[in-house]
Amino acid sequence: MLRRMLAFDLDDTLAVTKSPITESMAELLGRLLDVCAVCVISGGAFEQFKTQVVDRLRPDPARLSRLHLMPTSGTRYYRFDTSTAGWIEQYAQDLSDEEKRQIIKVLTTGAKELGYWEDMPAGDIIEDRGSQITYSALGQRAMPETKYAWDPDGQKKQRLRTYAAERLPNLSVRAGGSTSVDVTRKGIDKAYGIGQLMRILHLETADVVFFGDQLEPGGNDFPVRSLGIDTISVRDWQDTAVALRAILSISFVGALA
Repeated sequence: MLRRMLAFDLDDTLAVTKSPITESMAELLGRLLDVCAVCVISGGAFEQFKTQVVDRLRPDPARLSRLHLMPTSGTRYYRFDTSTAGWIEQYAQDLSDEEKRQIIKVLTTGAKELGYWEDMPAGDIIEDRGSQITYSALGQRAMPETKYAWDPDGQKKQRLRTYAAERLPNLSVRAGGSTSVDVTRKGIDKAYGIGQLMRILHLETADVVFFGDQLEPGGNDFPVRSLGIDTISVRDWQDTAVALRAILSISFVGALA
């Protein structure tokens, strides 16, 4: 069955956390963009998407026009405008100032009560991304190997997620990257983002496949399952690369009309 769009989480699906995609992954994504739409949807801010993905791709307007960027867990959507050669924000589901204050207070208190608050972080522990508040246990700029060692089984993130979800019942709280917890408005998550994009591109569930490393309940990829689209669980970008090579070799994807 031909697929008209492949969608991906970013960290630990297309790249090592907070790191640019490799040359081999850039080549694979470029080949995909020649034949179908590609969506990258993750908890990071737009600037992170640009550094990790866009700047690694060949600056071909035709290709970039088929690349759809959904930062902060799909609460924002950017599309490339060939007439201006720039990325244009299509929507943003921003949190209110009161919601932000409440989220920051709960995440800070929870991290301290659970013993997760870092006294000497590498960058901000809590970041206001407008439409999402993100807690990063070791700081935004911590080295990947340090992040992976902090919570290898994901239990720390899940404890903080549970703590925050109980105290923020009107908001969505999900385990994010290797050391992060993301909070957005209720129902404004990756399922919302992919669903919006499917409507914009007039896609059916059979047209889309999603790749992610956090598809278990409580993970930030898990909401995508509610859409009824096919999902592929991966452990890292190498798993994704293997799958993409197989997909491209059997003509699993088809060009958009």
